[in-house]
Amino acid sequence: MAKKIRASHILVEKHSEALRVLEELRGGARFEDLARRYSQCPSGKRGGDLGFFGRGQMVKPFEAAAFALEVGGVTEEPVRTQFGYHIIKRTA
Repeated sequence: MAKKIRASHILVEKHSEALRVLEELRGGARFEDLARRYSQCPSGKRGGDLGFFGRGQMVKPFEAAAFALEVGGVTEEPVRTQFGYHIIKRTA
């Protein structure tokens, strides 16, 4: 079990927005480009990159989804937290 992982995310306010972003991603758009275009998190400017983090550093739903992914994997559904809806990609 990994102690630290690296992930990127796209944060949007509404579930419908997150589903639209997922559609674009599945259609072949690059995650980093979508993060720059849509993410409401400051990390969007970096293509959504959050850097490395360990357990206990992110809110629980986000952490559970991120740690469950394989490297290169993207969440199938938006992950809801108090900040909005996240699409998460594990990068390392």
